[in-house]
Amino acid sequence: MTVATSDRYKQAKKVTLVGALKNALLGIIKVLGGYWFHSHALVADGIHSFADLITDGMVLIASKYGSVDADDSHPYGHQRIETAATFLLSLLLILAGAGIAWDSVQELLKHSYTMPNELALFIVLISILGNEALFHYTLRIGKNIGSRLITANAWHHRSDAASSLVVFIGLIGSLMGYAYFDTVAAIVVALMIVKMGWDYGWNSIKELIDTAVEPELIEKIESIINTIDGIERIHQLRSRYMGGDVLIDVHILVAPKISVSEGHYISQQVQQALVNGIESVKDVIVHVDPEDDEIFCPSLDLPSRKRIKREFLMDMSQCFPEVSFFNLHYLEGSLYIDVFCKQSFTRWEELNSYIQDKLASKTLVRTIRLFCLESEINNFIAVAPSN
Repeated sequence: MTVATSDRYKQAKKVTLVGALKNALLGIIKVLGGYWFHSHALVADGIHSFADLITDGMVLIASKYGSVDADDSHPYGHQRIETAATFLLSLLLILAGAGIAWDSVQELLKHSYTMPNELALFIVLISILGNEALFHYTLRIGKNIGSRLITANAWHHRSDAASSLVVFIGLIGSLMGYAYFDTVAAIVVALMIVKMGWDYGWNSIKELIDTAVEPELIEKIESIINTIDGIERIHQLRSRYMGGDVLIDVHILVAPKISVSEGHYISQQVQQALVNGIESVKDVIVHVDPEDDEIFCPSLDLPSRKRIKREFLMDMSQCFPEVSFFNLHYLEGSLYIDVFCKQSFTRWEELNSYIQDKLASKTLVRTIRLFCLESEINNFIAVAPSN
């Protein structure tokens, strides 16, 4: 189910503000608690929470502008703002984690450990429970509104709970007499922050350079397209992400001499089947092919309708005014022409002779078929001589 743009932003704003309030309170509590109760890991975890405040602000900005509808300057929408914000978020996480790890390693090398107070355990327990609860709440909202940024922020809360759990274990180890456990816990938390930042950043880069969607989703897309009547084969299937949406370009091979309207009908069936069948698919561009032109285009240099009409068909229409219209088929590097005459037309042999004479030197025209309009009978087929 698609969520309206305004409602999408309201939900994203609400859940992000709740997360920001949580990060502010826990950041203050953990930094002050770590300072008072002599826990380096708890201070590191507190700094992590303050860093999350910055990311929450970025999420708010990205959600607001990323939810703006498409316009003339951005015909595909503004979802890539979310992607760019997620990438910046990842850089901040990597820098914050590297800084904490460096500080903790320095402490280990200097063997300057401090024994934390057991009261720090209660602060860590509050952090674990608060982050875990916020994770489930944010993840549900992210899935409801289809925002990868909000979903990423949810897992950010889960990582906060995991880092607090590491701090909890480090504090217990320190209280049992292994003073360096608290510092080691700070390093582990820092590495977790760096890993999370790397994952967010890498996924954002893949989206910004239009990396294809997952193979499992590609298979699902292909299976849906193959259920549409009239499609002989799929080729040149391309996909990419735009924020939380999937955009698809696909070429479909159909019978070479069907009408333009039938080809358009088949392409509409493909577009609707994908949009309705896969929730994340936002837009589908379908190119209808009468032949496989993936490697080269064999008919690209053939003369246009205007030229064919000027050089041959116009004279034919003057000599035979009963000719109503004609269709051109560009296939296999040759032209196939269908000529339709009025039902009252009787000069078939004369028309056939005229075509044979005029096409003696037209090697690009493979076949001309003559049809009686308003009749299902194909009177006969005139084949141009081949040189």
